[in-house]
Amino acid sequence: MKARAGSGWQYVMTDLSMILFMITAAAVNETPPSPARPVLAAKAPVAPPALGEPIAVWRSGPGAPDLRQWLAGQAADPRQRLTVIGSASQSAEALALVASAGRPARVLLESDGDGAPFATLTYDQGVDMARPLQPEGKALAAKEP
Repeated sequence: MKARAGSGWQYVMTDLSMILFMITAAAVNETPPSPARPVLAAKAPVAPPALGEPIAVWRSGPGAPDLRQWLAGQAADPRQRLTVIGSASQSAEALALVASAGRPARVLLESDGDGAPFATLTYDQGVDMARPLQPEGKALAAKEP
């Protein structure tokens, strides 16, 4: 019995590889469609901002330090964000806390919150957390062969 040339599994794999290559090359040339902009309804619920896990929580109470003293006792880190959370009915108290903090803060008012406003320190700065490895203005010099 004589084997036919060109009937091995290697030829089948070669054909399939060429087909895959042609499909991939054709798809790379196409530009993806631009994403449609979402249309907001008049009364669409607004998603609350994503909050990181709190590393420290301050609540007012008897014997508790005021917010500025509490912040002074926390480790200073520019990546931390101060967030004051309170109910919508206590917006004036929450804004007064922010004014007394002595540093920038985010205010989050909840429609169904109860109790006194409280403050948290979190690491949820988002894109500001990434830092370049090289100091600004200094680029790596290309090595010449």
